[in-house]
Amino acid sequence: MITYWQQENGLFVKKDRNNLNLNERVWVDARNVTSKEISILEKTYNLDHDHVVDSLDPDELPRIEQGEGYVLTIMRLPVFLPNSEVRYHTAPMGAIIFQNTIITLCWTDCEVLKDLSANRIKDLNIADFPAFITRILSRADTMFLRYLKEINRSTNSIQQELQESIENNELIQLFNLEKSLMYFTSSLKSNQLLLEKIRKTKIIKFDEEDQDWLDDVEIDNRQAMEMANTYSQTITGTMDAFASVISNNMNAAMKQLTVFSIALMLISFITSFWGMNIRLPWSKSDSWTGFTVICIGCFVIATSSFILINFMTKIKKKIRRWKNK
Repeated sequence: MITYWQQENGLFVKKDRNNLNLNERVWVDARNVTSKEISILEKTYNLDHDHVVDSLDPDELPRIEQGEGYVLTIMRLPVFLPNSEVRYHTAPMGAIIFQNTIITLCWTDCEVLKDLSANRIKDLNIADFPAFITRILSRADTMFLRYLKEINRSTNSIQQELQESIENNELIQLFNLEKSLMYFTSSLKSNQLLLEKIRKTKIIKFDEEDQDWLDDVEIDNRQAMEMANTYSQTITGTMDAFASVISNNMNAAMKQLTVFSIALMLISFITSFWGMNIRLPWSKSDSWTGFTVICIGCFVIATSSFILINFMTKIKKKIRRWKNK
């Protein structure tokens, strides 16, 4: 969908394409565009098809380059997808800057563009295109930091659930959060390279105020990168720790099964004698005395074996604890 915006008294107002004030600068907001709308943009503003395709490519990396009569800046913005398994993602946004028009292209809807159109970003002047780009990058860092805090809260909640019971669902949630952090880290690093290139390039001229904004954006971007790396390491450590817990629980279960199998092996060893074709005690007796004695003997041996093995296991644990002290 293509939406046209112009500012009135510092606020963005939606305009019809045929009722635009040609004396005022225009923001063309293109989100979730169709192939027909892409063709309209390319013909209306004489855009390079490759630049449009790159701006809508989900895997495109940030960059800045000169086009015919315009400047293309591609950056990556955070995206929240509530109905997806990986809820936190990133998407490229292309900003095409003409003398009197700026076009933003994004394959999906995101909070940064919503905030722009809803006038939630203060002191935003579309007449100052360098400042406009800087404010978008600043808002992107703000959203990155907000989503990172949400990821951290979700991680802490899942950790508490895992302490009570380890289930696949919680581990899958942790894995998806780790994927989100990987997307964030990659995008933040790419945006950092873009900021460094913007500072060095002469394609867009920034005044002192814009330079100060760039400094603040770089600080926020580095902070977001550090947070993403820290949270990612935390989740990785948590998953490794719980993997060790699962392995230890499995080993404990195998030990218990081994104890039972040894006890049953002794019983089967004794009872196997009465399956042989040789003369054995009580073999010709019509009473239940022999059967009763054998059953009691097997029960005593099995119980004694189980108690003895458990006792030896506890003794070994106490010896290990004593050595550790």
